[in-house]
Amino acid sequence: MTLHTVIFIGRSGSGKGTQADLLKDRFHRLDSARHILYIETGARFREFIRGGSLSAKRAKEINDEGSLQPDFLAAWMWGSALIEELEPDMHLVFDGAPRAESEARLLTTALGFYGRKNVTVIHIKVSRRWSEDRLLARGRADDTSLQKVDKRLDWFDKKVVPAIEYFKSDPFYKVIEVNGEQPIEKVHADIIAAYEYKK
Repeated sequence: MTLHTVIFIGRSGSGKGTQADLLKDRFHRLDSARHILYIETGARFREFIRGGSLSAKRAKEINDEGSLQPDFLAAWMWGSALIEELEPDMHLVFDGAPRAESEARLLTTALGFYGRKNVTVIHIKVSRRWSEDRLLARGRADDTSLQKVDKRLDWFDKKVVPAIEYFKSDPFYKVIEVNGEQPIEKVHADIIAAYEYKK
């Protein structure tokens, strides 16, 4: 099986994690001998801010304010995972990174450094209203009010959309856009159909 490198990107609440899990399961069924490095920056941030270091405490303050973490810290989250955990024969799946064009450009240098090829970006497209409803319904600690949710969705429009446009403009990446406002199984089927075609 080909060595896969996939980046899931989309609004908060779009189902990136669910779809990443389904694709990982597919890779595992088709190629059980290879491990998958799954880098989910949101979970890494939540674990990081429970620490006692100066950086962790400052990141927790930023999180509690409902503000956006700095790009350098976001890049360190996935960069340290690559440095410490990536092995030569692993599939690689990113969930929720990068979150800005500057971060996307850094990621390009990292993927080039590791000789990764045929990198696919899967953009799960959902409306702002869809995201609001899902985030408020799941009731996670950082989704407790419409004000906090709207702040995060504003960041997507301001920071993440330019990253998606960067991916589209760079032939190093293959970009797939899928309608996320469908049942989970249909979104997965659309991803697989487009992924196999693009690959």
